[in-house]
Order: sequence, then C-alpha cells, then structure tokens
Amino acid sequence: MSASFPLSRFADGTATRVEVDGVAVAVVRIQERVLAIADTCSHAAVSLSEGEVWCDLLQLECPKHGSAFSLVTGEPDTLPATQPVEVFQASVQGDTVVISGGPS
Repeated sequence: MSASFPLSRFADGTATRVEVDGVAVAVVRIQERVLAIADTCSHAAVSLSEGEVWCDLLQLECPKHGSAFSLVTGEPDTLPATQPVEVFQASVQGDTVVISGGPS
C-alpha cells in the first residue's frame, strides 16, 4: 500500500493524520524530513496525530495519557503504553511525500 501527498500539506514540527489505503497514519514533518507511524495509540484508541511532536527526540506524544512513541521505531518510551505502533516508510520526492505501507 502507498499514497502520495503534497509536501505543503504538512507543517514543520507537527503531526498530520492521513489515510493510506484506509489505514490512519500520523505523518510528522521535521524540516524537510518526514516520518510516519500508525495514528492510533497502542494503549488506548486515541489519535496520535493530535499529540505533541518532540522534534529533538523524534517522538510523538499521545494526547490522552502521555506515552511518547519513537517516530523511527514505533516503540513507546514512556508508560502507560508498552506495545509499539507500526512504522511506515516515508520519503520526500520533490514536492511530494510518499508513504508506503508495512513495517519498515
């Protein structure tokens, strides 16, 4: 599965929810780099894209209970979440962001 979106859709330092073949994905832009993880917290059914991005740590914090997920590995670094979320391949190709499905 894969999808492409205009780079301009993603503001620097924030997370944006997109759908890739019916799967909710949180896409985070940090300057010209993009990273993508599953948009649903593994601890509670909450949208991660509504959480705070920690650019220096490459983490996305769940807005409900504060678990911080690595944007690189999907692993939670803080409780209460103990299970990782899926990581998607994300790349910038010109002015386009390409998100590919499956674990990276």
